[in-house]
Amino acid sequence: MSTELETRPLLERFQHLLTVLSSPRFLTMQGIANEVPFFICPYPPAEAMEIDRIRRQLATKLEQGGITVLQIDLYDLAIQLLRERGIWQRVLDTEPKITKDKLRELLQGVLDPEAHLVPAISARLQSETFDILFLSGVGEVFPYIRSHNVLNNLQSHAKDKPTVMFFPGTYTQSLEKGASLDLFGRLHDDKYYRATNLFHYEA
Repeated sequence: MSTELETRPLLERFQHLLTVLSSPRFLTMQGIANEVPFFICPYPPAEAMEIDRIRRQLATKLEQGGITVLQIDLYDLAIQLLRERGIWQRVLDTEPKITKDKLRELLQGVLDPEAHLVPAISARLQSETFDILFLSGVGEVFPYIRSHNVLNNLQSHAKDKPTVMFFPGTYTQSLEKGASLDLFGRLHDDKYYRATNLFHYEA
């Protein structure tokens, strides 16, 4: 599929995603140029609410067909980790009193992907039975958690099943510029090379 599909009406994109995600080729991770079964589902940030609904509908449709989806929302997971470490209330109390930079430093420390976030995801992967992993909440956790850091650290933990990251922005790949996750269509510094755009994948 070309990038043209990414701008088609939501119903057409939903049908493409459902066809791809339910295909044996996708579920057995065939046709991937790299060994990491990571897929990006980019969408315009303005469609966040509609995509959230579509993601839930996809999971329901897939499960009706016997394909189990594990859904992890990075925002919900971040709050869970803060609560488990007993600092959620302290973050709420501190937030109005410190600068955004100080708050970012605090949260980036306690939500570091390598030390805290990915181990929590890995624990879910090991404790649950599933066919596809859906990752969402990317926009909500920015700038404390960056999507390319999550993917880089998740590579060694999520090799056995396909992972789909729902991404509010664009995922561009070119020979000249390499690959880039451009959050909200504006931030161009997140380089990530080992994922496949779902709208470029044939069932």
